[in-house]
Amino acid sequence: MEEETLYRSLRLPHRPEGKLVLLVLDGVGDIATAATGYRTPLEVAATPNLDELARASAMGRMIPVLPGITPGSGPGHLGLFGYDPALFRVDRGVIEALGVGIDLRTDDVAARANFCTVNAEGVVTDRRAGRIDSGLNRTLCQKLGSIGRIGETEVIVRRGRSHRFVVVFRGGGIAGPLPDSDPHGTGLPVRPIVAQSRERKVRKAAEVIARFYRQAMPLLAEDYPANSFLLRGIGSLPRIPGFEERFRLRAAAIAAYPMYRGLAQLIGMRTLKEARDIGQQFRQYLDELEGFDYFFIHVKGTDMSGEDGDFDGKVTVIEAVDQALPILLQKRPLVLAVTGDHSTPVALKSHSWHPQPVLLNSPVSGSDGLSRFTETCANRGSLGIFQSKYLIRLMMANAGLFAKFGA
Repeated sequence: MEEETLYRSLRLPHRPEGKLVLLVLDGVGDIATAATGYRTPLEVAATPNLDELARASAMGRMIPVLPGITPGSGPGHLGLFGYDPALFRVDRGVIEALGVGIDLRTDDVAARANFCTVNAEGVVTDRRAGRIDSGLNRTLCQKLGSIGRIGETEVIVRRGRSHRFVVVFRGGGIAGPLPDSDPHGTGLPVRPIVAQSRERKVRKAAEVIARFYRQAMPLLAEDYPANSFLLRGIGSLPRIPGFEERFRLRAAAIAAYPMYRGLAQLIGMRTLKEARDIGQQFRQYLDELEGFDYFFIHVKGTDMSGEDGDFDGKVTVIEAVDQALPILLQKRPLVLAVTGDHSTPVALKSHSWHPQPVLLNSPVSGSDGLSRFTETCANRGSLGIFQSKYLIRLMMANAGLFAKFGA
């Protein structure tokens, strides 16, 4: 019997008697290296509240996609939500566009974009343009938005935070997906957008984006350090089953960044208003408790620090989450999972394939007798190493939502 059919057949008709909470410290997983005294940020951080939770929990590690595959944030979160990222492909541009409030159409092509710095030879020297402030971002997006149209295709530019923005190409018989223009490293030129499909709509989309680049680059020529941009996750709106339809759980997302809000919207979660800090995010959970069965709470800072190679910064974010945790625990969830969507090791300054640690706490989770929520402790946990697409199933089992299988 197919897994999905089996789980569906065992799902009990009632809603959980308490709440299920998924707390995602984006990119929290790390690796111990000689440079850090063979300790990770989780091991260095002072986390008395997480430590107390760990002692009463089951732990393990999760593989976001398959062994050895480094996931983007989209696939990483899809796995956490119970969608096999190898089967459900959602391009990052689509997620970001939804997250900034664009009502995507099926014939749109959306791209997530970074302002970047290039030298006189067109070589990328900083993929994030020094993380420019959002005010400058607004000004630059207004410049790019002035292009307005390329032939039959409307061009919609919407600003994001810091160096991030979104471009949507609408109409004119186009379709995705297309490869990134981002070389995913410095010392390399911006990649030309070349269709990898012979489909006419995809090839036309590549031509439109190439024309957009030709018109846009002169507009940014004097705007050092944001004198160019990179496009990633270029694609069209997919068809994907809703979260409530699949799991019969009313779900809410508490996330600040457009990408994570967009991904939650795509699968039908209700996105709550943006919060200023972690404590406010946890207070939103308390305020909205009665309206939902499942809460996804997202913390971005761990991933940003990892990508910047900032070990101490990653420690600081982890400690801030720990200090705010008692707010969440004022109304303790029936099931609480704490994990990341992937690992972002400081030593690599990027996402990686290393399994991320996971903590699962409920009245029936059992205790592994481990003292801290760290990679080392998670290695010894009873959950072992499993694919992240099963986390939602384990949370539901801990909430008493599955019947026994067989006699």
